[in-house]
Amino acid sequence: MSFTTRPELSGRFGMVASTHWLASGAGMGALERGGNAFDAAVVAGFVLQVVEPHLNGPGGDMPLLGWDAAGERPFVVCGQGVSPARASVGLLRDELGLDAVPGTGLLAACVPGAFDGWLLLLLERGTLPLREALGPAIEYASGGYPVLPGMRATIDGVADRFRDAWPSSAELWLDHGRAPAAGSRWSSPALAGTFRRLVTEAERATGDRDGQLEHARAAWRAGWIAEALVGFSAGFAALDSSGRRHRGLLSEADLSGWRATVEAPVTLEYRGVTVCKTGPWGQGPVQLQQLALLAGVDLAQLPPADRIHRIVEGAKLCFADREAFYGDSAEPPPLDALLSPAYAAERRGLIGDGASLRLRPGSPGGAAPRLPDGVAERPGDHAGAGEPTRGDTCHVDVADRWGNLVSATPSGGWLQASPAVPGLGFCLGTRAQMFWLQEGLPSSLVGGVRPRTTLSPSLALRDGEGWLAYGTPGGDQQDQWSLLLLLGVVDLGLNLQEAIDAPAFHSTHFPSSFFPRAAQPGRMEIEGRGRDALLAALRGRGHDVVDTGPWSLGRLSAVSRSADGVLRAGANPRGMQGYAVGR
Repeated sequence: MSFTTRPELSGRFGMVASTHWLASGAGMGALERGGNAFDAAVVAGFVLQVVEPHLNGPGGDMPLLGWDAAGERPFVVCGQGVSPARASVGLLRDELGLDAVPGTGLLAACVPGAFDGWLLLLLERGTLPLREALGPAIEYASGGYPVLPGMRATIDGVADRFRDAWPSSAELWLDHGRAPAAGSRWSSPALAGTFRRLVTEAERATGDRDGQLEHARAAWRAGWIAEALVGFSAGFAALDSSGRRHRGLLSEADLSGWRATVEAPVTLEYRGVTVCKTGPWGQGPVQLQQLALLAGVDLAQLPPADRIHRIVEGAKLCFADREAFYGDSAEPPPLDALLSPAYAAERRGLIGDGASLRLRPGSPGGAAPRLPDGVAERPGDHAGAGEPTRGDTCHVDVADRWGNLVSATPSGGWLQASPAVPGLGFCLGTRAQMFWLQEGLPSSLVGGVRPRTTLSPSLALRDGEGWLAYGTPGGDQQDQWSLLLLLGVVDLGLNLQEAIDAPAFHSTHFPSSFFPRAAQPGRMEIEGRGRDALLAALRGRGHDVVDTGPWSLGRLSAVSRSADGVLRAGANPRGMQGYAVGR
């Protein structure tokens, strides 16, 4: 038996795994009270907004993949809001004189989607009333929760900005002018008040459960929350990462005209498993492209250096296609061609013995790749110090005794990215930073469209039934780290915890999705764990290998359900906060 940091859990009642033990516990509590996996995910999701405020918030985003056992089908919930109708390349580049959407402040705010996404899931597939769904989050926001070391470090890093330029954030997150101490008890009374008011007013409006959920959703579209968000966005000129002050672009019409949606996933068959991902408004299909490249290779028989080389070189090709084709701004990407066996075979042939230092998108179905000016020729020119992106996200996976599965990756609305909205206890997101300020690209800044995010939950089916829900925070690394988990289980025969604990690696070869679009051609980061010969072999192939330390990459979690009804779960030990619970 391989050594693991903790056991792979197994049972038949329910499993919850997430990036914070309090969220996992709250989700399990929902299952114990008779709720299903969808209820548990919603409860855990709202708790994550409270206890990991530097990683997600009510004003952020929430894509989700689920398996509905009753309906026997997978589905996607798109809780990713759109850009303001006024947003355009011309406005930001020509009128405001910007060459990139700022990574912080109010100008990068899109319509917040997380809250509506969670309530849509609860309305259509859950059973809990609004009060019970928000109850644990209200309890932690009002009664307090422990400050994570990462939360403390994040606040400390922006304390000067809070004090000097964002007074509403200083009021919420500074303790006598300083970041709260790690491990201390911290509360979020303003957010607790917002959640309580939503519950109170919904119950006052109607005694019907569904009506209460719709009433709370309406508050975000045209009620008191919408008024506060639009008023603050338009009225406060926030200092942002451009070094200047800008007001936001959100309008009442932007909020009133948007709703979370349910759609079908994009899928690919891989070694008897159907892998499900979001559409190309996120980066999800890039994992499917990587799997298509690997389908023709017996990974289990390759020496470790050969296996890692092939995975990394495949990632470079697939993420180049992501840059050239994915987005919501232009005509739909040629997904059928991108995922076709013929295209995978063509691209597989480009992987040689040495590391490539070029960004090489393909031409699926004859489609011409569209890259931002200069990126293909000089990918390294975009390097720089930008927003931290490897931890600013959460993840939760749930399995219940009825066979339902959920994988969700909430993010955005980070406390450090945008000034807090007075009276609400949270801030808007900055997801528009992922648009390009160049016309004619798949992810150009256009009003009323979704930014092409990195948020990428994952779901896999086996024999036509829900089998595995998995994912991780990590920006551009999400579909590299979660790919390793799937390959570990499917190709290498590892259990969930073994796959999570296995040494991780990823490429930073291609432009980052975040301001200011850093790229490091040929760079590979890996948890060395004393494997000096392996690292030397990879360097011998031309990879720029960086050993990041033994337990430094990824925040994976996963749950599964086997054909005999046994549920399993595993969670990440790195950072000492992710946890799986179940029975």
